[in-house]
Amino acid sequence: MRIDAASAPGSAQRPNEDWISVSLPASGQGGSLVVLDGVTPPRDDAGCVHDVPWFTARLGGALIELSGSRRDLTLRDVLAEGIRRTADAHRGTCDLSHVRTPQATVVLARWGDGPDGVVEYLVLSDSTLLLESDDGSVTALLDDRLDRLPPEALRTHASADALRNAEGGFFTAAADPAVAARAVAGSVPRAGLRAVAALTDGASRWVDLFARGDWAECAAVLRKEGARALIDRVRALETEAVAGRGGVVPRWKAHDDASAVYAEF
Repeated sequence: MRIDAASAPGSAQRPNEDWISVSLPASGQGGSLVVLDGVTPPRDDAGCVHDVPWFTARLGGALIELSGSRRDLTLRDVLAEGIRRTADAHRGTCDLSHVRTPQATVVLARWGDGPDGVVEYLVLSDSTLLLESDDGSVTALLDDRLDRLPPEALRTHASADALRNAEGGFFTAAADPAVAARAVAGSVPRAGLRAVAALTDGASRWVDLFARGDWAECAAVLRKEGARALIDRVRALETEAVAGRGGVVPRWKAHDDASAVYAEF
């Protein structure tokens, strides 16, 4: 396999809250990838003594280990157990019921060895998983609940919090393992697939915010130029937007943490 990955913070003044990993076991039983986008709280008071990078590292580490070692579990089960382990690691010191307790969006993918296997997938919240076929066509697997909410519902952090992990709103991985049932999940045959790619919303802006190409063109950039090149393109577009030349003003942040992984079979 060929693996290409890159991650860049949105600001030099803040730590990168994304977390990415790819596992290719020596046993030859396929592989898996995990991409998390930590949710930045609007203030330091989130009922937790730990920061978001602590949370994404704990959750990400649990997910990459479980997805490889427990192939008897579905990816929903893997996510539920990863959330449970992470919650147990700080349940005694932190208020896990706080709406802004550390949390993250999630992309998981796992594949079997050989073309006769399957590719399992899971997406929770607004990160993206791409399945690229041998002919260059691309299927984007999305959890679009956040995008379906009216803009006025997300205008302030208070109104967004009311819809966070709530019926009729959107869901992230925080402290409740039951949220795993809300994820978009399934499987497809590996035969005919060239690659899988995962993007946090800071990297997917090239398509879904700045509209510089479709998902197939995005996958082509990853394949031909690499993950870092896609992020560099996004950064250039963000800089133009901030200067008033791009015609688009990014929601929430001018520059967001951006991560991309491309795994070619």
